[in-house]
Amino acid sequence: MLIQTRPGEGGSAAHDRLYRALRTQIMHGELTPGAALTLRGIGRQFGVSMTPAREAVRRLVAEGALTLSASGRVSTPELSNERIEELAALRALLEPELASRALPRAHMALIERMQKINGQIGEVVSRGDAVAYIRLNLEFHRALYLRAQAPAMLAMAETVWLQLGPTMRALYGRLRRTEPPQHHRMILAALRAGDEPALRLAVRADVTQGLRMLAN
Repeated sequence: MLIQTRPGEGGSAAHDRLYRALRTQIMHGELTPGAALTLRGIGRQFGVSMTPAREAVRRLVAEGALTLSASGRVSTPELSNERIEELAALRALLEPELASRALPRAHMALIERMQKINGQIGEVVSRGDAVAYIRLNLEFHRALYLRAQAPAMLAMAETVWLQLGPTMRALYGRLRRTEPPQHHRMILAALRAGDEPALRLAVRADVTQGLRMLAN
């Protein structure tokens, strides 16, 4: 994937697009835990100079999406069990609240869209496509949470997703899924029924069950 510089576009815009591209790769689990990155390698992959690569890495280190060792080695994080538990607890706090706030605006078109995404998840599970699974799973949740109209809370949730991206890739391999997550059906049923307690319970179970298994 090349980051093409558009006419009249400065280095700042090129850096921002590189940052977003790298951020998406990490969030969707395209990189495994502990994967090493170099500025030169990033530059070659995306067709940019060292400066935007350095700035993008700096931002991602600040967000916890990458780690920077004392020797200058850049890599994706290898999370301890305690860190996985902490991030799972954050998801359990943030995401049921986002779902609850979204419920009054969860019209039928949204539910049908989420149902369609869940069907696509079933297709990629049958192919064993981990990256597509993670991307669609986050899309399923984001579609609902956008209706909460709580941008600061959603931004916090996305930062947690970002830090968990490589770990979610490792988790997918361990789960050996053969069908979409069962809690997605529970989320959809609660939305159709307008049942807030059931929605909170289903979201909390969906976002924490697998992570807690990985930490054990």
